[in-house]
Amino acid sequence: MNEMSNTEITDKKKRYAAGVLKYAQMGYWDGDYQPKDTDVLALFRITPQEGVDPIEAAAAVAGESSTATWTVVWTDRLTAADQYRAKAYRVEPVPGQEGQYFAYVAYDLILFEEGSIANVTASIIGNVFSFKPLKAARLEDMRFPVAYMKTFAGPPTGIVVERERLDKFGRPLLGATTKPKLGLSGKNYGRVVYEGLKGGLDFMKDDENINSQPFMHWRDRFLYCMEAVNKATAATGEIKGHYLNITAGTMEEMYRRGEFAKELGSCIVMVDLIVGWTAIQSISNWCRQNDMILHMHRAGHGTYTRQKSHGISFRVIAKWLRMAGVDHLHCGTAVGKLEGDPLTVQGYYNVCREIRNEVDLPRGIFFEQDWGDLKKVMPVASGGIHAGQMHQLIDLFGDDVVLQFGGGTIGHPMGIQAGATANRVALEAMVQARNEGVNIATDGPEILRRAAKWCKPLEAALETWGNITFNYTSTDTSDFVPTAAVS
Repeated sequence: MNEMSNTEITDKKKRYAAGVLKYAQMGYWDGDYQPKDTDVLALFRITPQEGVDPIEAAAAVAGESSTATWTVVWTDRLTAADQYRAKAYRVEPVPGQEGQYFAYVAYDLILFEEGSIANVTASIIGNVFSFKPLKAARLEDMRFPVAYMKTFAGPPTGIVVERERLDKFGRPLLGATTKPKLGLSGKNYGRVVYEGLKGGLDFMKDDENINSQPFMHWRDRFLYCMEAVNKATAATGEIKGHYLNITAGTMEEMYRRGEFAKELGSCIVMVDLIVGWTAIQSISNWCRQNDMILHMHRAGHGTYTRQKSHGISFRVIAKWLRMAGVDHLHCGTAVGKLEGDPLTVQGYYNVCREIRNEVDLPRGIFFEQDWGDLKKVMPVASGGIHAGQMHQLIDLFGDDVVLQFGGGTIGHPMGIQAGATANRVALEAMVQARNEGVNIATDGPEILRRAAKWCKPLEAALETWGNITFNYTSTDTSDFVPTAAVS
């Protein structure tokens, strides 16, 4: 690398002369910069084009996500440009990934609007991902100062209050997605919801693409689902819920559907990630005002989170969603049908549930993050899981999680209610064994077999799915090299 070409030009006449300068020369690279506690920090994985200096590429990312354009502009001299420029301050090769670099960028807090994820995303990912000198770019992690964190309201309910409202403690919550998610009439849809809740689940849910189609108007679904919730609550003596998906084409229609859900007595509503950041923050505010739990389905995230070289890591999406204010968030299962390396997925869960995240490179967490007492998000494990994996799920994720067995409930050979019972018995047997000091990670299969001797639904579930696994190599794992401790 030519160090001189990466040095900021400080002579005002040369710096602001008309023409094109390198981004590093314009002041978007500072290898000696020490980030302030009040800076917003971002870590990008960049793949420069052949012949592009990695430091210049990092400076370009900093410039194009803050104040720069491709040529010198004299209007910079009308601003406090040194404060407004983002600064790339560290570049290092990605271990084991030739041609890729981690680029650390610091942004002054003044660059961001208070309490607006839309503004954060417009700044950080709004432009640089189309930049020609980069073959690819991925936003791996971010750190927000507490000063900025306190401008967000966060989850409208939070884990503690949700458990108090539901009167459910000391164990994971159980859910299931109604199947088939498209095509049922309202009444048949409600029958599925009742069977699952009556059998022992805490929640049933709509899926991401059930809105208001010709085969079932949304009002019919809401009416039949809440009838099912109320009947199951009365039959079991437990508080039950159904995630009513209020995702719609306009914000006004989302509010209308939310109001109807509230009128029917629902404790929870659901939206899809694809509604966008402004809509998410708006419906979060509505949920806070109306004492409603907000479930977030991460529909669409895989289009930009799955590949390692380009896009956005889901850990960043999880951070943005906690700030924007959701109570539940689908975070992966690690053992199910959907993409997810176990350590990486645990990192997502930690982002949702910890008061403070420490640097944890094996789990992909590059920055410390103090959440400023923002409420915790309940992670949701959903996608190709079944009762035979109960020990793995509890060992990986602990108690503050919703375990959703869709096909693993509704595909049960003895029926939906039996499928729910199988999951509930497996859960309670595993929690009891863990509380008694048993190592469920190793003894889990035996615990399930013993419970199945007196629970026919669980026995049938294990016979049907006990050997089903989805063992594919994950496409998104953490990149780090352990170093030996110095004695």
